[in-house]
Amino acid sequence: MKIIIAGAGSVGFHLAELMSKENQDITLIDLDEEVLAYASTHLDLLTIKGDAASTQILEQAKVSSSNLFIAVTTSEKTNILLAILAKQYGAQKTIARINNSEYLALDQKERFNKLGVDVLISPNQLAAQEMLRLLERASLTDLFEFQNGKLSIVGFTLDITCPLINKSLSYIDEITGNFKFKGIALLREQKTIIPRGNTILKKGDHLYVATQKDNLDEVIKFVGKQLKPIKNVMILGGTLLAIKTAKLIEEQYRVSIVIKDKQQEEKCLHHLQNSLIIKADAGNIEALKEEGLEQMDAFIALTPNSETNIITSLTAEQLGVYKTIALVDNINYTHISQNIGIDTIINKKLIAANNISRFVREGKIETIASLHGVDAEIIEFVVHKSNRLLDHPIRDLNFPKESIIAGVIRGKESHLPDGGFYFKLDDKVIVLALPEAIPQMEKIFK
Repeated sequence: MKIIIAGAGSVGFHLAELMSKENQDITLIDLDEEVLAYASTHLDLLTIKGDAASTQILEQAKVSSSNLFIAVTTSEKTNILLAILAKQYGAQKTIARINNSEYLALDQKERFNKLGVDVLISPNQLAAQEMLRLLERASLTDLFEFQNGKLSIVGFTLDITCPLINKSLSYIDEITGNFKFKGIALLREQKTIIPRGNTILKKGDHLYVATQKDNLDEVIKFVGKQLKPIKNVMILGGTLLAIKTAKLIEEQYRVSIVIKDKQQEEKCLHHLQNSLIIKADAGNIEALKEEGLEQMDAFIALTPNSETNIITSLTAEQLGVYKTIALVDNINYTHISQNIGIDTIINKKLIAANNISRFVREGKIETIASLHGVDAEIIEFVVHKSNRLLDHPIRDLNFPKESIIAGVIRGKESHLPDGGFYFKLDDKVIVLALPEAIPQMEKIFK
């Protein structure tokens, strides 16, 4: 697939990095020569220095023969313009990164479609939605639901309260009784492992499991986690993401939002209806304690400063706050969140990049998700035609060892398949795959 990416910032570079591992034909356009030089020496792609809105640059990038044009510069208006131009020049599909979530309304999206913008991506909106999901299952560090919750993938840390430590997955499978879950990924010392039956779990491991909807609460209790409901949430920061998150969750939770100045206060008053607005310095822990930090069930740090978000979240954890979420800009931090005591680290650019990457996948795909810190993707394929997938059990289909079938959704039912399971037409197959296994899995389900 020929892919052009306009903008070599965090989102653009991460996209290029993801796709270059899969032998895609990538062209990266940016005005920053230093960033492009770094990209060209570390990734397998073509770089072009210049303004992507220039017709000369678009022609140099051969946009007319591109399968996908992705505009992810820091300017929303520029991205929309670039997508429109690219479509007029012959790009098959265009994607534009935006900040204004009003553009995501159905009537607005239809207008942009007519202009040539096929897909609009809002990192803030995607991140806010992810935080809502995490609050709804606060004992978990990650939660992904497929087909309205028929099958869930959840993540948790094996701490001292977890009875699974020093047990193998095959032993755990024997003692689970009437409910089942399937270990699909293990994060150990920043390394991603596809666990097998003989894998022994260790203290400090971060385990991801697949389970059926009706069993989720039982699984949470079985692994030693509390089923604690969240009522009171403190959000730190007056950023666009913070306000968007508060607006999204204030109907379900009692929300306090901590902002620093009058300008942020006015934005909060304009957008929020039921949230308590507090003016305080984000780094002043004593002030946060006076405003009720210790009485909170959840603390979400969304200031522009990653270090402030990490430190305040760690402090909240030490003060007994049950759930902590920290926004970070540095993608490398996503690999260390569980090791340093924060429940979940959010990187909105990484979320956006992974969301965009689903448009690159081959085969009939319903959903793509990524696990924080895990060097793998979860892809929901559809068995859409009769082929050898239907003629053999899973054990005989020669799936790459760097992948695992997490679950199968068949109509109203969900399954955690073993090696003897047979696929059927229209099955939705949830796969977890490391980067090197993704191209092969795409060919299998193509």
